[in-house]
Amino acid sequence: MSRSSYKYHPVTHCIFDMDGLILDTEKLAFQVTQNVFNKLTNPPKIHTWENKESLLGLQSDDVAKKIVKIYDLPISWQTYKEMARLEARILMENCSICEGADRLIYHLYSHNIPICVATSSSKESFAIKSKNHKELFQMFNHIVLGASDPEVKNGKPSSDIFEIAARRFEDVPNFENCLVFEDSPSGVQAAISAGMQVVAIPDHRTCKSKVKNASVILQSLNNFYPEDFGLPPYYEE
Repeated sequence: MSRSSYKYHPVTHCIFDMDGLILDTEKLAFQVTQNVFNKLTNPPKIHTWENKESLLGLQSDDVAKKIVKIYDLPISWQTYKEMARLEARILMENCSICEGADRLIYHLYSHNIPICVATSSSKESFAIKSKNHKELFQMFNHIVLGASDPEVKNGKPSSDIFEIAARRFEDVPNFENCLVFEDSPSGVQAAISAGMQVVAIPDHRTCKSKVKNASVILQSLNNFYPEDFGLPPYYEE
């Protein structure tokens, strides 16, 4: 979509997904699942992108349940979840920041734009992934951890997490004045269901039709122009 064809209105608050949007964790999550398969099955079942994509944005319990069912694993979903947790502790500590994420977050923070994180991750998972990026996450007004937050009753594509994230800003905005940054189709749908505009940064393997209802679809956050949504432009810095 070209910039000239954007359909947007100015926003006052920004909400960020984390996995695959701020932190480059999705390829690591893929490896976590494959590592579990390697230990469970002989020959190992192969985790496919098509199945991985269907898990994007889901909370950990739902991910475990779907994987056990899809691949007909010889264990309970609780056992799978624990095995995956142990694998993740090894792999996720060294996750890197996605292209353009730190630049945009610092830019919004330095201009006093209210920002927060709304992620399906649990408290433990977030602690592991953010361990080496504490300074970055300290810039956010608050962080909603869907898998651990008792107020988040339903995971994405339900709008729960984004509505709760918006209501926790000190100056509670109208939902239509919030801009969400997401990579997953389920997250895009959740934002739209909340009545918010959404910038989609999908994985290059994701069919663009699955995020076609986003306000705009970009290759990376480096391609985002804040002024297109009424936010301070980079060139003011």
